[in-house]
Amino acid sequence: MNTTNQKTKIVLVTGGSRGIGKSIALNAGKRGIGVILTYNNNPEQGQAVADKINAEGGKAVALQFDSSKTSSFNDFTNMVSQVLRKDWNRENFDYLVNNAGISQRTLIKDTTEDAFDQLVNVNFKGLFFLTQKLIPLMVDGGQIINISSGLARFAFPGVAVYGALKAATEGLTRYFAKEYAERKIRVNSVAPGAIDTEFGGGKGDDSHRQQIADMTALGRLGEAEDVGVFVASMLSDDSRFVNAQRIEISGGMFI
Repeated sequence: MNTTNQKTKIVLVTGGSRGIGKSIALNAGKRGIGVILTYNNNPEQGQAVADKINAEGGKAVALQFDSSKTSSFNDFTNMVSQVLRKDWNRENFDYLVNNAGISQRTLIKDTTEDAFDQLVNVNFKGLFFLTQKLIPLMVDGGQIINISSGLARFAFPGVAVYGALKAATEGLTRYFAKEYAERKIRVNSVAPGAIDTEFGGGKGDDSHRQQIADMTALGRLGEAEDVGVFVASMLSDDSRFVNAQRIEISGGMFI
């Protein structure tokens, strides 16, 4: 049984070097939560986020992690254990935010098997097996947040595989919540709508951006900060009875 009385909480954020993941990491740091964030192929970008948290009085470490390579997950888990002991004198952590992901804009008729497999490996298979590896390091009563997408609810051409995998992630969220309820680990999914980042598809031309804004009740695209500040707010006992839920942050798209 993993329990802890330590005052400082710790979150692990995958894909925490840019976009929504960066905002989650920074906002968690502002709340006094220790942050382990991951980057894939840009160590300078990842370290810059950790440095900013540390400069503002928080504590953060950036680690390299490729969510498509399940063969590396044992080594990554061991690295997390080492960082917990070295930097926090802990054997476990409190929160996991599965944010790492990739998207490709390809119509169904043009989707190759290689592209399909890559999306599955990063967005679903990697999430499943990383969570499986890391849960033994989590405290009882901790929380997992899986970053989904509004595309699990509404459809646009060109993102069929990505949207379907996010719907699968939301289903998986409920199963994790069910199976780990005995340890009081809560598992929820957060589904951003159209977010004004390169990954979120918001960096198109002005007419496209306005079209998306017109589909949204609040009349604008979301910002990474809209998601980051909300997810960080969930990393506390204030959300202690929220479990197996899908929470959409879209400003009211298609309502």
